[in-house]
Amino acid sequence: MQGRLSAWLAKHGLVHRSLGFDYQGIETLQIKPGDWHSIAVILYVYGYNYLCSQCAYDVAPGGLLASVYHLTRIAYGIDQPEEVCIKVFAPRWNPRILSVFWVWKSADFQERKSYDMLGIFYDNHPHLKRILMPESWIGWPLRKDYIAPNFYEKQDAH
Repeated sequence: MQGRLSAWLAKHGLVHRSLGFDYQGIETLQIKPGDWHSIAVILYVYGYNYLCSQCAYDVAPGGLLASVYHLTRIAYGIDQPEEVCIKVFAPRWNPRILSVFWVWKSADFQERKSYDMLGIFYDNHPHLKRILMPESWIGWPLRKDYIAPNFYEKQDAH
């Protein structure tokens, strides 16, 4: 079933794929990494002016990595804001997605966290570096194929 935003994007010739609706009735769309930035700008102009959250996950061991954006359309005089979920899948061997920091400033720390934990590179991000792990950390801890280092911290006996 195609939702209202999916129909609007299709009407204007914007490439996407509808993934249906979640349990709360929020429309979910898949956007290709190369199309994401331009569609993000269009969505902002269309009224999706608030990035509620951005997260990422590993779809399957050896498979794709996903960057997920939850957007809300907030306007005066509307009791129930319109929401949409956007999923951008990137290949594990070269996970590059254009940053939407310049569209929604709230993407700053959220994209950094996704980079730090899963190794998704957000091109054009102004300060993309580790935020949770030390700079010297090797690997991406939330990937399903991640092998934890074999070391333990020494503890005092008292």
